[in-house]
Amino acid sequence: MSQAWTVRDREGNLLPCFTAASRLDVERSVVPTHYDAFRLQVSSSYREIFARDVARVLAHKAWQVVRIRAKSPRRPARANRGQRELTPN
Repeated sequence: MSQAWTVRDREGNLLPCFTAASRLDVERSVVPTHYDAFRLQVSSSYREIFARDVARVLAHKAWQVVRIRAKSPRRPARANRGQRELTPN
């Protein structure tokens, strides 16, 4: 099952323009300021500033970052899945 992240607005609508593979990528696209992905990984103080900026934008617009799951195609059930039929050689 694959997953993606996006933004849900105050009315519950998903905003496809903010869809990305990771939560961090969605949050980076929400804030108006450019934040370096590498610095977000290695610097805790940089992450704190980023988190405050993201929280401010999301609160102001009443948005939420949410995970969406893509449904995997269902496989047909096989009869006798747990049982194997033995055949003599």
